[in-house]
Amino acid sequence: MRGLEARVHEVLERRLRADSRRPVAVALSGGGDSLALLLMADAWARRAGRPLVVLTVDHGLQAASAGWTDACAATAARLGRPFQALAWTAEKPTTGLPAAARAARHALLADAARAAGAGVLLMGHTADDRAEAGAMRAAGATTPDPREWAPSPAWPQGRGVFVLRPLLDVGRTELRAWLAARGEAWIDDPANTDPRYARSRVRRDGVAPPPPVPAPEPLALAVEVSEMAGVLSLDRDRLLVAPEDDALRLIGLACVCAGGGARRPAGPRLARLVAALRGDDEIVATLAGARIEARGGQVRIFREAGEARRAGLAPVVVSRDRMVWDGRFELSAAAGEIRALAGLARRLPRDQQAALKALPPAARRALPARVAADGAADCPALAGTAHSLVLDRLRAAAGLVSSEPV
Repeated sequence: MRGLEARVHEVLERRLRADSRRPVAVALSGGGDSLALLLMADAWARRAGRPLVVLTVDHGLQAASAGWTDACAATAARLGRPFQALAWTAEKPTTGLPAAARAARHALLADAARAAGAGVLLMGHTADDRAEAGAMRAAGATTPDPREWAPSPAWPQGRGVFVLRPLLDVGRTELRAWLAARGEAWIDDPANTDPRYARSRVRRDGVAPPPPVPAPEPLALAVEVSEMAGVLSLDRDRLLVAPEDDALRLIGLACVCAGGGARRPAGPRLARLVAALRGDDEIVATLAGARIEARGGQVRIFREAGEARRAGLAPVVVSRDRMVWDGRFELSAAAGEIRALAGLARRLPRDQQAALKALPPAARRALPARVAADGAADCPALAGTAHSLVLDRLRAAAGLVSSEPV
């Protein structure tokens, strides 16, 4: 049987680029799982010539958490690796605390990884975590199923960042035996045995680790999705012949990405929309912040400008070097206010007014417009000063990026 470290290194070699010198980020809590991952990743990185950066999140939920952060910093120092402590300082919710903590952790880690220049974040989820998540979902929880390779679930903080979990086929007992054989000590978070939390109750009752599960097949983007200024276009005929599950998954992801949000649409509404799209009638519908139009053999999916209550379309002043507007466009800093283009099209330069005509009329109003102090306006998405995140995000979510990007 191959040694534990060799098995983990095989995953790293399969997913990470041999020719890259970008840093790889590692999430370290100080627990046995993440400590074992860091030590194995450190050994692999030294051989591969890759920098590592160690990130720790203090959730502020335990009196001992500051000490745990210090212990993580000491481990990083022992390995000679850069370390950054991150803190969840927001007010803690009275219900749904584990889910809120998970979301905050992913957002903090993704921001820090991207700031460090890393496109991949290693996390120490194990086969036991997979089994526990499955048991929790069977009991009605919404706990996500950890996957070996996936885009960061935080949006927009996680743009361009992928999460790699090299330990998903390894059990905690094997990891702790590996650590103990090396004289390593780890932190045991008392929350892991607190019966107030569903995961702790599942751990107490015991769940057999599941067998390895193959990764979901990537969507063939079958449908050969193209994009212009945040508008996704696909051939309706190709959608008609795609497997139903692929069609459901693709349209659901496309609506989230084009709409700039973070939540997948509800199953029944999505199923009704896809059934209609696989018919022959002209369709105009909205879902997950997106507008869907099917006419003349083509389906177009883009931001629904009429969703005025959502904060994403509210005017904002660019205050950082780069910012994400409405979950769809990354803009560089420049003087002026960013707002939805609705009502401002006639103020655009003539070349941008001409370019605007290539887009569906309903899509134009939700484009970003930069309004200067003198009232002049331009559209960064048409001027080349904004990068659309929509298609890149869709490709990542659809499984078309299976290893570390360039």
